[in-house]
Amino acid sequence: MDEIVNAAAEQFSGVVAVDRGGERVYRLVRGDAHRAHRVPNTIETAFGLASGSKGWTALAVLALVEQGKVALDKPVRGIVGDDLPNLDSRVTLRHLLTHSAGIEDYLDESEDWDVSDYVLPVPVHTLISAEAFVPLLAPLAQRDEPGARFEYSNAGYVILALIIERLTGQLFHDVVADLVLAPAGMTHSSYLRLDELPGGAALGYLADEGDRVNTLHLPVRGNGDGGAFSTAGDLRSFWRAFLSGDIVSREMVAQIVTPHWDVPEEGMQYGMGFWLAGTRIVLEGYDPGVSFRSSHDPQTDTTVTVIANTSDGAWPMIAAVEESLGWI
Repeated sequence: MDEIVNAAAEQFSGVVAVDRGGERVYRLVRGDAHRAHRVPNTIETAFGLASGSKGWTALAVLALVEQGKVALDKPVRGIVGDDLPNLDSRVTLRHLLTHSAGIEDYLDESEDWDVSDYVLPVPVHTLISAEAFVPLLAPLAQRDEPGARFEYSNAGYVILALIIERLTGQLFHDVVADLVLAPAGMTHSSYLRLDELPGGAALGYLADEGDRVNTLHLPVRGNGDGGAFSTAGDLRSFWRAFLSGDIVSREMVAQIVTPHWDVPEEGMQYGMGFWLAGTRIVLEGYDPGVSFRSSHDPQTDTTVTVIANTSDGAWPMIAAVEESLGWI
């Protein structure tokens, strides 16, 4: 593994962790959490996960399903009311969880999008709750019949966060902390504000060189569609707690990891909040200043986590690690 991984590590900034049976069997740490002050990354550094935390949104809402506070296959119109006037009255939690609600996305991630673009049409400092996204969500058009096809949607997962806030009367972030992070023992994970990152968190750099960070390119605080921070150790704890039924029941876990859609362009399938690659369950994220994948293979109880605090730095490393394990 060293030979293959080191060949991909020339400009890598982040961490690589391979865990088997709950024990760390390999790790690599490179680059800086803060370049200007030459603060190095460590294995305990908290990194942004981008869309990788969509799985936590899914688990929070499904925990509420198990508590009887909402139904998986009941239309959500009664919860969102008239604030999302174009949302089809037949859209359910299952549609939102499986990216098949058919509603337009609030982010334009077309092929000509670049990580240096400023894509949010409102001041990023205002996006501190799911309710704050309503002005972005309200104009979105219904483009397809609910359940007709898979179309990856950040808007759908912010709508899930909005539903969580309205069902509980709490901030989305606090509900995830109570229902997902706490039962998983994830004491170093949270939704940090990009404009007040603590010393143990890595800044997200747009490129492999230079000091331009992602603070003005993303919501100031992550939400239902992603943006949480976590560590390699907490992600190891997460997979074990998730699959053991400590967050939601094992019966619900089985539903979550059941393929709902084939996504050929990604070479994977999609369940509810999680990608599926053969026998592996995958969380993955990409944002300006963030690239991330954590994969768990239940058959071998092996977790591979690669987190980079650059926009594209994780992808060569992910390929190298998975090649060394014979996963690709």
